Amino acid sequence: MAGGTQPRGGLIEGINVTPLVDIMLVLLIIFMVTARLVDSPAVPLDLPKASQSEDVQTVFAVSITAAGQLLVNGEGITEAALRDSARRALVKDPELRAVIQADGAVPHRQVIAVLDQLKEAGLTKVAFGTVRPAEPATPETPATEDGRVTP
Repeated sequence: MAGGTQPRGGLIEGINVTPLVDIMLVLLIIFMVTARLVDSPAVPLDLPKASQSEDVQTVFAVSITAAGQLLVNGEGITEAALRDSARRALVKDPELRAVIQADGAVPHRQVIAVLDQLKEAGLTKVAFGTVRPAEPATPETPATEDGRVTP
């Protein structure tokens, strides 16, 4: 037993925190894995590259495909319904953030039109989705023709 030979009602001199730390580490790993799953869009897009980027947890994801199709959280939607959908989501969460992920072939005016729709709905915290650029090859590890780095 944990008490050993100590009499009942005696002074507790130490608390074993190892099980608590184990549980917290498991929860941390679970949250880290699920956070990356929430961020990944299911729509294949050719996103622009950014020199500096930060991970944003996507809550209201707006994707514009190369064909001009508008998707909200992976489901097709019209531009007219986008404003209503953003308003409903904003009522549920006043701290809502939106991420616009537009394919590189999408005209600038369509991206600005989507941005205007979101602002009309009252959604002001908007970010643009990008992908991190590939690591440049160093002289010690030259890249092959297809861009892979050889050891």
